[in-house]
Amino acid sequence: MQAQAKPLRVLSLIPPMTQLNTPYPSTAYLTGFLRSRGEAAVQEDLALALVLRLFSQEGLRAVRACVDAVPAAKRSASLQAFVAQFDRYLATVGAAVAFLQGRDPTLANRIAGRNFLPEGPRFEALEVYVDPDDPEGGDPLAWAFGALGTHDRARHLATLYLNDLADVLREAIDPRFEFVRYAESLAQSQPTFDPLAKALAAPPNLVDEYLRALTLAAIQRHAPQVVLLSVPFPGSVYGAFRIAQAIKAHDPRIVTVLGGGFVNTELRELKEPRVFDYFDYVTLDDGERPVLALLEHLRGERGQGRLVRTYLCHEGEVKYLNFPEPDIPFAEVGTPTWDGLPLDGYLSVLDMLNPMHRLWSDGRWNKLTVAHGCYWKKCSFCDVSLDYIGRYDAASAVTIVDRIEAVVAETGQTGFHFVDEAAPPKALKAMAEEILRRGLSISWWGNIRFEKSFTPALCNLLAESGCIAVSGGLEVASDRLLKLMKKGVSVDQVAQVTHAFSNAGVLVHAYLMYGFPTQTVQ
Repeated sequence: MQAQAKPLRVLSLIPPMTQLNTPYPSTAYLTGFLRSRGEAAVQEDLALALVLRLFSQEGLRAVRACVDAVPAAKRSASLQAFVAQFDRYLATVGAAVAFLQGRDPTLANRIAGRNFLPEGPRFEALEVYVDPDDPEGGDPLAWAFGALGTHDRARHLATLYLNDLADVLREAIDPRFEFVRYAESLAQSQPTFDPLAKALAAPPNLVDEYLRALTLAAIQRHAPQVVLLSVPFPGSVYGAFRIAQAIKAHDPRIVTVLGGGFVNTELRELKEPRVFDYFDYVTLDDGERPVLALLEHLRGERGQGRLVRTYLCHEGEVKYLNFPEPDIPFAEVGTPTWDGLPLDGYLSVLDMLNPMHRLWSDGRWNKLTVAHGCYWKKCSFCDVSLDYIGRYDAASAVTIVDRIEAVVAETGQTGFHFVDEAAPPKALKAMAEEILRRGLSISWWGNIRFEKSFTPALCNLLAESGCIAVSGGLEVASDRLLKLMKKGVSVDQVAQVTHAFSNAGVLVHAYLMYGFPTQTVQ
C-alpha cells in the first residue's frame, strides 16, 4: 500500500491594510477549513503587525529620522507639530496603543482631559463643534459624549492622535500610506500593471522595510512550503505583492498563491505575466476547493490539468485551468479559527461618532456568514455571475449556532458580524430561535434586504437573540428606480421595516446609490 503524502505546511497571511479592530476573516475561514481536512495550516496578520511596529517607540524614532531628512522649509504643519512634540509622542505612543487595544482602560481619564496626548492638526476638527453661545467655547465633544462617555471620548481623541501620526508617515515617508486604503490607487481601476510594477521596483521605504522584516520573521517561525495571500480590497494589493516579493527573494521554492475579493472581481480575465514574477498561482472565488486541489497537485496527487479556478504562467503565457469539480458545500466548510492571530492586539478606533458607523471600526467582531451567496440575486446592478453572489448555499441553524459556540469557546468573545451579501430572513429567524433555545448571550449585526418578511414580530425576535444593528441597501428613495433596479421592495415597505427594527431597539444603516441611469437630481 502506498503511504499517504505528508501534509504541506501552509501559511495564510493578511496583507496590509485591511482593518485595525478585527482580523479580516478570509485566513480564519481557510485555516479552519484546511485543518479540518488534515492540512498543516497556520495564519498571521501582517497588517496588524506592521501598524504595531510603526506605532511604537522604535517606529517613531525611525519616522523621526525620515522627517529630519525633509528640509525645514518644506515641512508641513503635521511634520512641524510632530518634531515640536516628538518627546511627548515618544512617551505616549505605547500607552495610546495599549489603551485602544483595551489593555489599559484606566488611562481614559488622562486622555479625555486633553493634557496627556500631544495634539496635531487632526485635533483642529474638534473646533467645528465649539458652542458659539458659550463665551468660553463650551465642550467641543459634548454633543457626542455629553457629561458621561469618558472612555469613548478618550478613544476618539486617541484615534485622532493615531491619525496625526499617520499623516506624518504619509508626508515624510510614503504618500500612499493609509490605515485601510494603503496604496489603493496602484490597483484600483488601473488599465495596466505598469504603476504597480514601477512601485515594486522602486527602492523600499521605511514601511516597505518593516513589512519585509515582518514577512521574513513569519517565514522563519513557520517554515511554510506554501503561502496564501488573501487580497480583499485594492488597498491590500501593494502590500501583498511586497510580501510575495520578499518571500521569493528569500526562498523562491516557497509557493505563493494570490486570492481574495479583489482578485475575484478585478482579475477574472488575467493576462499579465508579470503577476507571476511574484505569485506562482492565482485562484478565483471561494478558496476551499481551488486550494485543496492545488495542495494535492503540489504533493503529486493530482495533475496540473485538474486544478480548479486557477491561473498560472507557463513559458510566458498565462493559462487558466478549471477542472469541473463541485465546490465544498457551505455546511461542510467547517468553523473558522482565529488561532495564531493576536486577538488582544487589535485596536478599537473611534473615528466615526455615529453609533451605527462606529461598528465597522470599533470592537473586535467574530465574522461569520449565515449562508453563502445572495438568496435574491436579481438586482440589476449586481454581477450575479460572480460566485460569491450567484451561488446560494445555506446551512442549518444548528450548524450556524454550533459554529458560533465554537468561536466563542476559542476566542472568549461574543460579538459577531455576519458578513453575508444579504442574510435570508428565514435563516435569521431559525438562527435566532436556536440561539434562544440554547440560552446563548451574544451580540450580532449584519446585512439584510429591507423586505416585508421582517415583520415587527421577527424584528423583536432577532433583537431578543442579540441583534444590535442591521445594514441594507435602500439605494434610492424612488419606487420607479427601485423597480428598474429589481430590488423587489418599495419605499413604503422599507420605511415599515426600518421602523420595526428601530422599535425593537436595533440600529439601522441604509446604503444609498447615486447616478443610476435615468436618476435625476430631484
